[in-house]
Amino acid sequence: LPPYEVLPSEVSMEEMPRSTTVMVEETQQPPPPRDHLVWSLFTTLYGNFCCLGLLAFVFSVKSRDRKVLGDYSGALSYGSTAKCLNITALVINIVIVVIVIVVVSLALAGVFSPRPHGGYPYGPT
Repeated sequence: LPPYEVLPSEVSMEEMPRSTTVMVEETQQPPPPRDHLVWSLFTTLYGNFCCLGLLAFVFSVKSRDRKVLGDYSGALSYGSTAKCLNITALVINIVIVVIVIVVVSLALAGVFSPRPHGGYPYGPT
């Protein structure tokens, strides 16, 4: 048997009602918010200036917990706080490293050594 119903010979296709096809597409859910847990872990271990890395790690864990519970707005809030703390700690650490490099290179160049003749570079006048 064919998988369709055979039309009687006295009925034509033009007399049949037209049907429309509706296609339903599934909407994809947005990706879950990021919790920045790995970044916070590295900030805690390598650049924990004034405990900013530890605070970022705490907020990252809270964000991950909220994401597991399905509270995406809470996870987004905690995740963005962790991101701001990580960026702040990173900038402070970069500034500290640059200052240390400049001070060490100036010390090696002899800028901080005492000068003879009372500190005048060209001797007494």
